[in-house]
Amino acid sequence: MEDLVNIERETLKESPVHGLDGRVKLIITFMIIVYAVGTSNILILAIMEVYLLTLIFISNVSLSYAIKRLILILPFGGFIALFQPFIRPGDVIWAGPLGLQITMQGLNFGLLLLSKITVSVTAVILLSSTTSMQELVGSARRIGVPADLAMLLNLTVRYLFFFYDELERIRNAQKTRCFDIWNERTPYRWRLRKVGETIAMMFLRAYEQGEKVYLGMLSRGYSPESRMYTIHSRISRGDVIFIAVNIFLLAALYLIQPAAG
Repeated sequence: MEDLVNIERETLKESPVHGLDGRVKLIITFMIIVYAVGTSNILILAIMEVYLLTLIFISNVSLSYAIKRLILILPFGGFIALFQPFIRPGDVIWAGPLGLQITMQGLNFGLLLLSKITVSVTAVILLSSTTSMQELVGSARRIGVPADLAMLLNLTVRYLFFFYDELERIRNAQKTRCFDIWNERTPYRWRLRKVGETIAMMFLRAYEQGEKVYLGMLSRGYSPESRMYTIHSRISRGDVIFIAVNIFLLAALYLIQPAAG
């Protein structure tokens, strides 16, 4: 949860990238991810990664913090890429005990997969570091995301921090009663029971809060036909320039891809 707070803090900074329309950033991020997944040239992916890191630098986002987030997320996809040299058939370049072997084709594919994941994750980090969660939901609604899904996302974002505060209150109450889940001298079954009680309390409080919020929405005229309010903003000249630059870059990479390969 502290990471979410830090991410939101980064979105409050001022830079040319922060000032772009959220719809533009969403669409460009989607285009970059689709292109990165579709390409099979590591050099092209390296150029895209350098470009994204440059945007992070321009956006005044802490580069070390962005790299730290990248390193924390990469293992989830990098774990799959790590096994490719051992399971993909091809020309064997190393043979070890227990029948383990590394193939050239597997090594190349693993490196390519890791590069694609790196570019995609970097694009998402840039988007989340320069656009607040509320703005992301509003921008998604304006580009055609279904209204019901947008409302659910909006409510999730709005009350995410609230339930974190509720969890902290429960944990502080447990600490005052000398409960420590990591205390090895505490019986394991008793610790499991307390964790289960904590989860049950969170469900009950979530249900109660949901009832209060729903009744409050009804008292303000909410109905199944209601739609979430979204701020209407126009695409500025800077947004158009940013779109043009990114389209030109992707087109140029597409044209030079055969030569780079």
